[in-house]
Amino acid sequence: MKDGETTEGPDRHATGASAAGPGAGGPGAGGPGAAGARAAADVAQGEPGADGVGGGPGAGASGTRPNEGGPGADAPGVPFDPRVFDRTVAAVAVLAGPEDRLIYTNAAFTRLFGARRTGVPARVAFPDADGHRFLGVLDSVRGTGRGRQVVGERRTDPGAAGQARHFVYSCSPVTTAEGPGILVLAMDTTAEARTLQRYEALVSAVSHMVWVRGADGSMEEIVPGWERLTGAPWHPRADEGWYARIHPRDREPLREAWRRAAGSGGVFEAAFRVRAADGSYRHLATRSVPVLRDGRITEWVAATADVEDAWGTRLRERLLAQVAAVSGASLHEAFAEVVKVVVPELTDACLILLLSHDEWPLPAHAGVTARRIASATRPGLPAPPALRGQRVAVTPAVREVLDRRTPVTFPLEAGGPVPPGLIPTVSERWLIASGATSLTLIPLIVDDLVLGYAATSSNGDTPVPGPAETELLREVLHHAQRPIRMVLDLQRARRTALSLQRAHLTEPPPVRGGALAARYQPASPSGEIGGDWYDAFTLPDGTLVLDIGDVAGHDLTAATAMGQMRSMLRALAYAGGPEAMPDSVLARLDQVSAGLDTAPLATALLTALRRRADGTWLLTWSNAGHPPPLVVPAHGAVRHLFGAVDPPLCVAPDLPRTTRAHVLRPGDTLLLYTDGLIETPSAPIDEGLRRLVAEAARCRGRPLPDLLRVLQDLSDHRDDTAMLAFRLDDAP
Repeated sequence: MKDGETTEGPDRHATGASAAGPGAGGPGAGGPGAAGARAAADVAQGEPGADGVGGGPGAGASGTRPNEGGPGADAPGVPFDPRVFDRTVAAVAVLAGPEDRLIYTNAAFTRLFGARRTGVPARVAFPDADGHRFLGVLDSVRGTGRGRQVVGERRTDPGAAGQARHFVYSCSPVTTAEGPGILVLAMDTTAEARTLQRYEALVSAVSHMVWVRGADGSMEEIVPGWERLTGAPWHPRADEGWYARIHPRDREPLREAWRRAAGSGGVFEAAFRVRAADGSYRHLATRSVPVLRDGRITEWVAATADVEDAWGTRLRERLLAQVAAVSGASLHEAFAEVVKVVVPELTDACLILLLSHDEWPLPAHAGVTARRIASATRPGLPAPPALRGQRVAVTPAVREVLDRRTPVTFPLEAGGPVPPGLIPTVSERWLIASGATSLTLIPLIVDDLVLGYAATSSNGDTPVPGPAETELLREVLHHAQRPIRMVLDLQRARRTALSLQRAHLTEPPPVRGGALAARYQPASPSGEIGGDWYDAFTLPDGTLVLDIGDVAGHDLTAATAMGQMRSMLRALAYAGGPEAMPDSVLARLDQVSAGLDTAPLATALLTALRRRADGTWLLTWSNAGHPPPLVVPAHGAVRHLFGAVDPPLCVAPDLPRTTRAHVLRPGDTLLLYTDGLIETPSAPIDEGLRRLVAEAARCRGRPLPDLLRVLQDLSDHRDDTAMLAFRLDDAP
């Protein structure tokens, strides 16, 4: 017999690692090996066994439990007949006399330990190489009168590991017919031990840690792995010492999850981050089930796995998919969506700064600046400052980051200063106020062009990002280059279209007896351009022709149609001469545009101004569905010239059109404009007209360029805006 460590009396910790395989002596002592140990001890103490035999050896007339100090050699008792154990499942042997002669073994004992000679001393009956351990236990029981419980294993063939048999046995003092003796009772726990070994091997193969949490908060590790992961010994209680290894923002959610599970008695599941031995955080997933005894939860058995790789893969795929779906007609809009993808998943705050130069490498001595165009912060931090005034001169430190094209992290002391020149000053103050612990600069590159850089921060109790977190952040931002490239392409197309459009919108000519000014503003929140136009020219007799119009649509097609209609209107007005009335010219333009299918719809306002001998000017005009002209007199009320409004162009070319007339006096101003100046989605057009009247009256004395600049602010910039103004000289 090969024995393991002996223990005094029936103890739950008797099933040490030598009996039940790896880890059996730890928190999992309630496993299969321990169950066998307790069953054998119960039989040895007179408890009913699996075979129904009651009253174990030593429970005879004396009625004493062997492990409680049964009758010794000097305490005579009533002898018992060991044959009551002939058919028990437990292996039983009885020894008697000072030499511990073997006087009895049952069949179960023979199956477990092999045939033994009876009638001979124990040292002869058990000549095994390690039999001295068993003999020592016998000597201890005989000498102290107290029972002993032992675990061990038996090999029928020492060279065949698969033949090992696990067992637990007890030795108890009894009274035999031959005098004081010792009852040996053993239980085969091989099946239980192998089951536990297989479970432990399976769990170890899938990198699970298995642990038990008691109702009082105590914790025992069954399948170890905590120290290997964290570099710290297993913490035996679920208190602040254990939570200190948990990511700060995962602690309270984890506590709350435990409280909910304990209150409901259901399965506990959670994912949280644990600080690893190298200082980084790794994601763990745990699942714990309650163990009920007598209808009460006495403990929780939990399996915990390191899921960092799987979590990182899922997060990476999700974020890359989100950033690939970013849209926006401008860089501001696109990057505003990008920062929402990375905050708070990868960083606490993110600023996007674009360079003032789009050439690379940057000019060596040029004053390059970076302007913040987007930002986002995680909940719980102070709101970021407004975007206005968010500029910073590009310093050598930033140039070096951009030249190397690799992220650089600057550790910060919470509430301490920020290295100057990396981000705008107002953002530096925000980092200090928000308790930033690090600042990372990440170049933004599209098609080998460095557009600018992202500045991300960790704040408060957030750990400084490690290489893995920084690389994932860099990859996500780099993946945004596809939607950003689309925005850049749209911007290039828009610049081309704007150049085409501005080529048509020439400077107004000088006019004797008055002044002209024009202004064109494309829509700011989109990459589209509209079909707005204006034109001013004089006929041979000095008649001043002013026209303004708007082709439906916001694309290159609309801009092209605008150029065609403006050119046709100029040609028709010039060819018609001073005698041609505005209504006849617009009617002819309507017929030509419809015949050539120039545009689906357009509005236009054509005016002709003739200077008269008294210093006044006669204004005639025809309106094809366009907003009415505005007159700002030198003195008196500002008002619109409503009159007749005919249908837009390209709708009903055969309908007759009308011409209206008005006299302008010295100092009066005539304003033509497109609907982008007065129309907003949130207010009716009448309100826009009233606002224009009020603002024009307030600024009537300003020079024409200043007047147009002020009026431009009435627009919400959702649509293109064109304005053309003519002011008569004060003196005739």
